[in-house]
Amino acid sequence: MQDILSEIVANKRLEIAAQKAAVSLAQLREQVDKLIEEQAASAQSLPRRSMKQSLASSPSGIISEFKRRSPSKGWIHQDAQADVIPPAYEAAGASALSILTDEKYFGGTLRDIRTARPLTNLPILRKDFIIDEYQLLQARLIGADAVLLIAACLTPEECTTLTTQAHTLGLEVLLEIHSDSELAYVNTEVDMVGVNNRNLGTFVTDVNNSFRIAEALRSKVAETASATGRPLSEVHIPVLVSESGISKPEVVRQLRDAGFRGFLMGEAFMKTASPGDALKDLLQHLFNG
Repeated sequence: MQDILSEIVANKRLEIAAQKAAVSLAQLREQVDKLIEEQAASAQSLPRRSMKQSLASSPSGIISEFKRRSPSKGWIHQDAQADVIPPAYEAAGASALSILTDEKYFGGTLRDIRTARPLTNLPILRKDFIIDEYQLLQARLIGADAVLLIAACLTPEECTTLTTQAHTLGLEVLLEIHSDSELAYVNTEVDMVGVNNRNLGTFVTDVNNSFRIAEALRSKVAETASATGRPLSEVHIPVLVSESGISKPEVVRQLRDAGFRGFLMGEAFMKTASPGDALKDLLQHLFNG
């Protein structure tokens, strides 16, 4: 099967080049610097929202996703409105929001975050295929609180550089991995580690991937503790997030038992007429089932 990820990343490079031709990196950085100055000077400025803290303290950890389509399923909820569904997710009990901003493959836009931001107090993750500082500046400008970095799209050095740049802008980082080999990308700077249960080449999902990689990460942490002579409690462990293929409360419970504190769910909600009600129903079963 064609490697969908490679196709998406190639298209993303073209998109970014076109965006830079319209608004240069220097111009965009100037806009962000001005925004940060204005927010710092405003007595009414809202505090930055921490997705990591929200997930760590939440009894459910559900990251509700807003997306209209996917490369594997086509249109899921074509007429989904960003001023309706994200606030409904918050009212239903979501811990954080994930909003797709890729247009060609997922039907999203930067405007979706701009629209949702003033309507919710939840942390918002800009979910996209981020390969350039330009996208981080966009994320900060539109009001995102965190960004997704996908290991399969980046070298370890690129990932480290983008993480540092994100933190400079006040953005948290959710590092997505999907295999044991990508554990090498995990370092002390990463805020959250997301295990993608969907193969990024074929888009086939298997939630057992989260259990496998959680065990491998625990082994890595134990090895680090042993090699440095430090107790396990002093070794940095990022907040763990399981992504894709989750639809049942019992799976969420099993993942929590395995150490996960975030659960990114999109299609299970978005394929319904009322995603907020679908989340509410899941949480009722999660806590009362």
